[in-house]
Amino acid sequence: MIVRTAVRGDLPAVLALLADESAVTDPASVRVGAAYEAAFAAIEADPRNELLVLDEGDGTVLGCLQLTRIPGLGRGGAERALIEAVRIRADRRGGGLGRLLLARAIDRAREQGCSLVQLTSNKRRTEAHRFYASLGFERSHDGFKLVL
Repeated sequence: MIVRTAVRGDLPAVLALLADESAVTDPASVRVGAAYEAAFAAIEADPRNELLVLDEGDGTVLGCLQLTRIPGLGRGGAERALIEAVRIRADRRGGGLGRLLLARAIDRAREQGCSLVQLTSNKRRTEAHRFYASLGFERSHDGFKLVL
């Protein structure tokens, strides 16, 4: 297994992972529209953003997440890392792949000088919450969103 920065060719596989976390979606069936292309280009161009993929070693993407470094004045001016859009392909969960992917993202955040890693997760994803807790993440805040 290889954890690497995503390339444009990975976009259908990443979108397939994000489309339905309870089923395996064929990346060939995913339509990559202009908005996805623009979002990927923006992530790729921003040195504070990384889209990481878990590659089986043959180009097959089994997992993904986005890692974003955020500068701030809290915590003594230290940067924090935000992890979002964490997914492991439904038929490959439970074998340590998520642990591998998250460990690499946490290592990258540490290497880049972050003093804190934070993530949010939908309240309905209770299995994911247990997984994050097993990695040492603690519930510390309530999150709020406003759709614009």
